Amino acid sequence: MEQAQSPFRTAQQKLDERDAKRRALLIAAAQMFNLRGFHATSLDDVAASLGISKPTIYHYLGNKEQVLVECLTIGLEQLFAAANEANREPGTGLERLRKFLCRNAEINMGVFGRCVILSGDENLSPEGARKLRAMKRRVDDAMRALIVEGVKDGSIAPVDPKVAAFALAGAVNWSARWFRADGALSAEEMALQLVDFLTVGFAPR
Repeated sequence: MEQAQSPFRTAQQKLDERDAKRRALLIAAAQMFNLRGFHATSLDDVAASLGISKPTIYHYLGNKEQVLVECLTIGLEQLFAAANEANREPGTGLERLRKFLCRNAEINMGVFGRCVILSGDENLSPEGARKLRAMKRRVDDAMRALIVEGVKDGSIAPVDPKVAAFALAGAVNWSARWFRADGALSAEEMALQLVDFLTVGFAPR
């Protein structure tokens, strides 16, 4: 006897489909913010790039600031997850810091990490800016903690953790502006070379 196949999607399938659509919208928006800038990008532009209507974006994400907040949140969550992963790694403080910096650079060369660097929180309302700055502080604090660990275990020369973190973040973040995905090196290869240059000065004298 032939088994009837239900043409109706399950609740989980509907949820997965919604998540996939939201993700596609966020990627398209972040790519456009990165290319044109937040103010020069309209939701009409984002909708047109996916062949949908602007109301569809409102349905899944909300207004333009809410779209930007989502994009920045994803990028910052990726960075904080990278810090947590580095903390779980074996090895010295310097080794864990290097792992975090490599992953940090890779993220900044990707669509959402690049959005964090190029768009920033100056385009947000005071409430949105406060939320994003708090997330950035978490990432900065995580980097400083790794530096402090390295100084304590002797793998990093005595440095001011705050100054060192600012210097490292500035160099790693700048890769969002000059890296080209169609260049000779992949994001992973470029990140490793960048971190090699940056951490040479941390070696104990």
